[in-house]
Amino acid sequence: MASEDRFSSDGERGGLAALNDLFDDTSRPDARRQGLISSSSIGLANRGRVLQVLFDLGPTSRAELARHVGVNRATITGIIQPLIDQGILVEGEPLPSKEGGGKPARPIWFAEDAAPICAVLLMHDGVHCCLVSLDGTITAEVRATFPEDAATVEPLIDILFDCVGQVLDLAHRPPLGIGVAAGGMIDTDTGTIVAVNLAPLLDGFPLGQALARRFGLPVRVDHHPRALLVGDRWFGIGRGKPNFAVIYTGDVLGGAIFLDGHLYRGPAGAGGELGHTFVQVDGATCRCGRRGCWETIATLGWLRREALQRHLPSCEAMDSRSLALLAMENGGAAAGLLDLYARNVAIGIANLQQTMAPNFFVLHGDVVGGGATLLEAIAAHMRDLVPWRPGNDIQLVMGDLEDRAALRGAAGLILSELLHFAL
Repeated sequence: MASEDRFSSDGERGGLAALNDLFDDTSRPDARRQGLISSSSIGLANRGRVLQVLFDLGPTSRAELARHVGVNRATITGIIQPLIDQGILVEGEPLPSKEGGGKPARPIWFAEDAAPICAVLLMHDGVHCCLVSLDGTITAEVRATFPEDAATVEPLIDILFDCVGQVLDLAHRPPLGIGVAAGGMIDTDTGTIVAVNLAPLLDGFPLGQALARRFGLPVRVDHHPRALLVGDRWFGIGRGKPNFAVIYTGDVLGGAIFLDGHLYRGPAGAGGELGHTFVQVDGATCRCGRRGCWETIATLGWLRREALQRHLPSCEAMDSRSLALLAMENGGAAAGLLDLYARNVAIGIANLQQTMAPNFFVLHGDVVGGGATLLEAIAAHMRDLVPWRPGNDIQLVMGDLEDRAALRGAAGLILSELLHFAL
């Protein structure tokens, strides 16, 4: 079967169609023009609220769900039973009865064999695709690198489509959609890549439309750091937190903000470009063409140039892990560079804390390789840079060095929309 027709027939799309019928009341032409919230939309919002609580609590009985949501058990049953019937949720084995007796509780959780989501991590140098289950389990991974000598975008897109196609072929049921975490600036309204400084061939490419047309599935595209945050929100250390921020370091630097229970995107996804906030007036020229961006002092490029100037070994491959090891073994110039790098990372985080006060920061990417040594150095500079005040209980934690949170977050983009989770 051609990839364009993979999920085009009614039979093959049964799982997705049923889910859309269950959740999607906005497909009607007049739905978005209504001035008041319809009863069906209220029902969708209630389902989303219950599922959010279930995600935050883990496998939970109907009675516990009712207690946390603040409704009676009959209302919870009315919301979750259709999801059980559709194979989205499943009831586990009865738990041991409490001393007072009564009917044994059966925890509700997401079914292992429910339709998965295809998750894509698209970076400047390659693509990583996989299937993600509704509980965050990652399977069927496919990776590919982009050729360095490509003259047009077509070879890159062919590689991307091939990886996605391989993953979809491994799905046991038609996937619910394709979620993409992409490096660079993203227009989240259209799913278009606005610009990728390290891969300008991708500039302006309508990625969301191209994937939807090719594979016949719902597609959502977002900025890589925002996908990291979504992954932490639904499946990771940010679960249940009303406020936190994500910072990613590597060849580039980025971040995302979750405040009062909502992911901040800005118009068309223009918000959260933290790597291009200014930290040095008339500083070094950034790849974006401006001077003094945070990215110019807190990425691998800066670290390696500084390592070369300090005559450190293997400077061309220096990263946070190797720097931390070198600092612990030899001290001296390596320890000085680690402290300066930690300060450079802390400066941008301090600016974000002073502006938005998320208080809880999850660090992802290369900086995670520096472990506790680098984390404590960053925290020490944060204590110096941010004046204490009531409510400023700042926490820094290490997240994901690999791609797992980004892939789960890409899946979470689809999950949040189809299941009406608030983001």
